Amino acid sequence: MDKTDYLLRLFPLYSEDLGIDLTNPPGRFKWFLASILFGARISEKIASNTYRSFERYGLDTPERILAAGWDKLVEVLDGGGYTRYDFSTATKLLDIMGDLKERYGSLENLYLYSTDSGDLEKKLKEFRGIGAVTARIFLRELRGVWDVSLEVPDEIKKVADNLNIDLDEGQGRLETALVKLNLRYCKRKRCPRCPMKGYCKLSTLQNSLARYIPSSPDREDVY
Repeated sequence: MDKTDYLLRLFPLYSEDLGIDLTNPPGRFKWFLASILFGARISEKIASNTYRSFERYGLDTPERILAAGWDKLVEVLDGGGYTRYDFSTATKLLDIMGDLKERYGSLENLYLYSTDSGDLEKKLKEFRGIGAVTARIFLRELRGVWDVSLEVPDEIKKVADNLNIDLDEGQGRLETALVKLNLRYCKRKRCPRCPMKGYCKLSTLQNSLARYIPSSPDREDVY
């Protein structure tokens, strides 16, 4: 197994982690909902648990979310651990679902009414509470399903370069894997624990430098 296949095996799509099928409209709406939850400054674990809380309550369409109402949404959010943003997210979800129904009728219509990727992203960011981060999370995994073309962020290009991986900007699957690797290991300086450290130029450099740094009981390694 080459390093790219190994990377993809280690870090599948977020939608796959959640058991969401992006090839059909109901699945794409579920991923839209999950992306909104992932878009906040909150852990992957809490966002995932909260999405599953919505699934348990059957709140997986705009109509059902609107019918649930604010109090029920707060209960569902709290059930997933989304307590830090429960009130604001309940309000945001009701606003987004209402606007989606009023402006486009459905998420699929929003896509059909968009002229290109830029216009699609612009339409998404017109919803209250959806910014560049949430829009990118949502669209990144829809490459190959919808006609979506996004530029890969420089930070992710750097991770790909450290692994000497030729990053095809049309591969949302590869970009998502690199995003996960970056969030869980690179940004947290967890090089010694990283499953890709054997392929990483940065990790190799650190190991080489460590050979020339004398050990000391007073020294702490910083990665």
